[in-house]
Amino acid sequence: MVVLLSNWSDVQSVPERYIFPSDVRPGNLDFPTYTDIPVIDLGNPDKNETIQQILKACQDSGIFQVINHGVSEDLMDETMNVLEEFFNLPGEYKERFYSQDITKPCRIFSSTLAYETEEFHYWRDNFTHRCHPLEDNIHSWPENPTKYRSVVSKYSVETRMLLLRILNMISQGLGIEPGYFEGELSKTHLFSVNHHIPCPDPSLTLGMPVHADPNLITLLHQGHVPGLQLLKDGRWTEVAPLRNAFIILPGLTLKVVSNDRFNTAIHRVVTNSKQTRTTIGVFLGPSQEISIEPAGALVDSGEAPVYRGFTYPELFNVFKVNHCDALRCFKTDSN
Repeated sequence: MVVLLSNWSDVQSVPERYIFPSDVRPGNLDFPTYTDIPVIDLGNPDKNETIQQILKACQDSGIFQVINHGVSEDLMDETMNVLEEFFNLPGEYKERFYSQDITKPCRIFSSTLAYETEEFHYWRDNFTHRCHPLEDNIHSWPENPTKYRSVVSKYSVETRMLLLRILNMISQGLGIEPGYFEGELSKTHLFSVNHHIPCPDPSLTLGMPVHADPNLITLLHQGHVPGLQLLKDGRWTEVAPLRNAFIILPGLTLKVVSNDRFNTAIHRVVTNSKQTRTTIGVFLGPSQEISIEPAGALVDSGEAPVYRGFTYPELFNVFKVNHCDALRCFKTDSN
C-alpha cells in the first residue's frame, strides 16, 4: 500500500500510529534557540582564517552555516519552488517513484524505509535520488514539473562543488594531501528532500528520528520554516533558519577520517502546525567498496588510530539499529 502524507488533505488529528510515546515525543514545544552555531563567510579573502573557523566548528559543535558560498539566491529559491511543485502533483504521478528499496536510483516513501514494520511513523515524505555522475542518473528523475531536471541538475552540480571546496579546506587544515576527499570517499552523491505537511499537534509526533548523519558530509537547505533541532548539553534546541545560508554537517565517515578530531551533531526534526516544511539535503558519501579509516597523514607519525577500517555498508547496517552511536563497534581495542 502506497502511503504519502503529501497526498493527504484537511488532516484534523494525528493518526494513532504517528503518536510517539511520551518519553520520545517533543511534548512542550517551547524550545530554546541554539545561538552558538558558527556562521562562516566563505567570501572571506583570508582563506587560512576560514579554514581554522571550519576546523573549530567541526571539532566543537559538529555543525556550521556558510554564507557567501557562491550558490545564487535565485537558484536556491527556484530549486525549492520546483520541489514544492513536485509534492503538490497528483498522487498517481508521485507514486510512480514509490519504493522502499534503497538501491533504487530515484525513490519516494513516507516515514522511513521500514514503514510496514516500524512501530511508529514519522510525519514526513522523503524523495531521494542519485546525482553523480549526472549523465548516468538524470534520466531516472521526474519529468514533471517540466523544469525539474534542468533546475535540480544545476543545483546538484553547484552544491557538490561547494562541498568539495569545503572538504579541500578541511584536508588542508588537517594536513592531509590535496584532493584526499575526492574520488571514492565522495563517490556517492544523493539529493534528498524531506517534506512535512502541517501537523494538527506537533507535540505528539516527530518529523525525523534522532540521529547523526553516517555519510561524509551533508549540506542542508532548511528553507524558511523551522523544525531542525540539535541536542545541546542534554537539551533539544531549535536551529533558526538563516536566509540564503547552507547548514553543513560533518558526518560519521568524516569523524573517522579525522581520527576522532571532529564531532557529528545529533539532531531531529519536529513538525509545524501551520506551515508545510520542505528541506533539501545534499549528501556526499563513500563508495560501497572503499575502506573507511583514519587518514594516513594523521596516523603515520605515530598517532594511534581510533577506528579500524570498515566499509560503508558495514557502517550503515549498524546505523539502522543505532543512529547516534553507530561508530562504537568500529573502535580499535585501545579505544
